[in-house]
Order: sequence, then C-alpha cells, then structure tokens
Amino acid sequence: TAASALLAFSRPRANMHAARERKALEVPPAGRHARAVPGRLHRNPVEDGWAVPLPTIDPQVVARSARAVDRYGPDFRYSHFVSVAHLPTALGAIGGAAAVIGLAQVPPARRVIQRRVVQPGAGPSAEKRAHSWFTVTFVGEGGGRRVVTRVSGGDPGYDETAKMLAESALALAFDDLPKTAGQVTPAAAMGEALLARLQQKGIRFEVLSK
Repeated sequence: TAASALLAFSRPRANMHAARERKALEVPPAGRHARAVPGRLHRNPVEDGWAVPLPTIDPQVVARSARAVDRYGPDFRYSHFVSVAHLPTALGAIGGAAAVIGLAQVPPARRVIQRRVVQPGAGPSAEKRAHSWFTVTFVGEGGGRRVVTRVSGGDPGYDETAKMLAESALALAFDDLPKTAGQVTPAAAMGEALLARLQQKGIRFEVLSK
C-alpha cells in the first residue's frame, strides 16, 4: 500500500490525464450526479476530535460506484477523512502528507523514501496483526436526515484484505450477480452478495444512528 501510494503521489499529472481520458469515454448516468469533492479540515461530526482530508483514491472509487448504481441517489457527493484527537496532530498530518506528496515528485527524494521507509516484505508479524484493527465511520446526509454507519474488523493491511480478495473471487465465481462488464467497482459488480460474504467472515457492518 505504501509503495502504491508513493508511486501515485509521484505522478499527479499523469493520474489526472488518465482520469480525464477515462471520464470522457464513460457514459454519465442520466439525470443523476455523483462526484468526489475535496474535503476540508473540520470537527468530527460523530466523535470528539478532528476530521483531516485523506489523499487516497477511495473517493474516486466511491464516486464511480455511485455513478453506476442508482441507489446512491440523484446527487451524490463523497469526501474521505482520517480522524485525529487533537488539532496540532491534524495540522501536522496535513503538513506531513503535503511534504511526502511533494518529495515523491523529486526522483532522488523518492528513492530515499523507497529505501528507508517503504521496504517490501517488512510487514507486521502475526502477533501484531492479531492485535490490529480498523474502523471506518460513514456519515450520510440527505433529505433532512443524517445516517451514521460503521464498518470494522481486524488487521486491515493483510488479514481483512485477504478476506476481501478471496470472498470477491468466490462471489464472482459462484454468486448470482448484477449483469455488468468491464472495469467496475465491487459495489457495482457484486453489491449485496459481497456484503453478505464479508459479514459471514467477521467484518462488521453496523447502523449507529438514523
């Protein structure tokens, strides 16, 4: 994941050019809008702390799902954040991310980061993974309502990712899925079938308030 992020950070112009080319070829949904929007630093609306914009590809993937699946609604917007407890930590995270993105575009600096920070095969031990966990909280607002849901599970970098890959393969092979083709997102390709499989394997999907 770190190596992939570093490569993406090093090619902002190429990434934007590829995104524009793909968008020009895709047929937009009729009568609906779905897009990723830049996030901004703000107080966490669910828990104490701050929400810091997270520079990942997740918003683009979610927006593609929303364009493909009618259930996302007529006007869908999505931003992605990491939650931190204190404002100085939030500001430091923003500064650190900006520094890494900038350095990744300088070949000598990128090579230093690759050698000293990103070491393939240097992942956590089984003992550390056993004590690792992840939590993603979703806050949806629309039609005068706010719904808060949460997805959580064990070690996200290895154990839960392996579950997601394996269950996706099994769903594609054996489940009754929506008719689709091409380069599509998991939500469009597998939807409820994959959700049920992940729940059976211990990944939790909860509605906290509605």
